[in-house]
Amino acid sequence: MYIDPFPQCPTVVARLPVSSEQIKFHDWDISYEKSHILKSICKLGIGQSCSKEDSNCCDLCNYQHSLELPHLPDMVFYKNKLVLKHKDGALLEFKPMDSLTMVANGKQPLEVACAQEWRETRPEQTMEEKCKPFDWTFTSTYQGTMNEKVRIESTDQTLNKIKLMQRENIIFYHDLTLFEDELHDHGISVMSVRIRVMPSGFFILLRHFLRVDGVLIRMHDTRFHHEIENDFILKEYIHREAPWPEILAFTAFWTNPDEMQNFLPVKSKELQKLYFK
Repeated sequence: MYIDPFPQCPTVVARLPVSSEQIKFHDWDISYEKSHILKSICKLGIGQSCSKEDSNCCDLCNYQHSLELPHLPDMVFYKNKLVLKHKDGALLEFKPMDSLTMVANGKQPLEVACAQEWRETRPEQTMEEKCKPFDWTFTSTYQGTMNEKVRIESTDQTLNKIKLMQRENIIFYHDLTLFEDELHDHGISVMSVRIRVMPSGFFILLRHFLRVDGVLIRMHDTRFHHEIENDFILKEYIHREAPWPEILAFTAFWTNPDEMQNFLPVKSKELQKLYFK
């Protein structure tokens, strides 16, 4: 059984929501920003769109021009981001725009009856745009954004789950949603990132969870674990997936990704070390 080391936060002091927060943790500056969802209408009005060349292009049009997807998810938390910066320049970020660039913009094998119904409920578009093939489930294999200061090496070293499950004081914790779409009530597609900072280091879970009712459940999880005595972050990427007939016995967990992951077979796995010095 795979248990993620995120407690129900009994040791985190309750506080009112804030738009941003930053802490200094050894040689790392760790911060997050959180805000409302992206507006669904251009600042110029319904049916209008800012020019690509407009220096004052609104946020919605900036996303549409940058991604060139026929549609965006129902909810894009366009200002939400988690940033970790090392004193020597290494940078690790988690951002909505970058996660959506990993959505395939071409014909997809997952084409079910509800896909057409979903497309027909989107805002008015030209026929060409409405019929343009793309991954309507917004499946993303995004594994974070790193700069050139991060050196990546493959490894056989696995996450130290025993250490991660040990009780420690929580110095910093946050859970951010990057985007979410309910697939016209046929399931859910959500990208989120969670971080926990403890005296021994930090742990991050980046997850894309997809449930298409009657079709499948799919998860792309990327875990990052840094122990303060190391000059690297251990990264684990796992793709899990199962068709609907194989998960009918686990209906109680369909809406709980932390539990559901234990019943999905692993399709692929990758381990890496991220050196930052």
